[in-house]
Amino acid sequence: MNAIQPLTKDQLDALRSDGEFPESVRLAAPKVVVIMTQDWCGQWANMAAYLPDFADQAAIFTVEYNLLPDFERIMSFKEDVFDNQQVPYVRFYRDGKLVRHSNWVPRASFAAMLGRE
Repeated sequence: MNAIQPLTKDQLDALRSDGEFPESVRLAAPKVVVIMTQDWCGQWANMAAYLPDFADQAAIFTVEYNLLPDFERIMSFKEDVFDNQQVPYVRFYRDGKLVRHSNWVPRASFAAMLGRE
């Protein structure tokens, strides 16, 4: 069974140094979702409410980076390297490969992305 888990400091450090999430994230399960967001975002609250329903379908990693001491560095990385200024920012991986990235995803689209209607 997969779980929803926060990204660790080591995983975020690896992201910033390597330009991509480490294998410990990307290969945590056949399907992996990573969400980078800020805690005040209403669309994030919407996603956070339905994510537990999909924890058996994918490994789901989250980070509310505005709550971290290195907030500015993480935000700058996301905006400059991933070229995304919006939250939540969602990355979908299958078998360790990035297959899609987007911002807020409504429940039905999230289910479809995971292959579950």
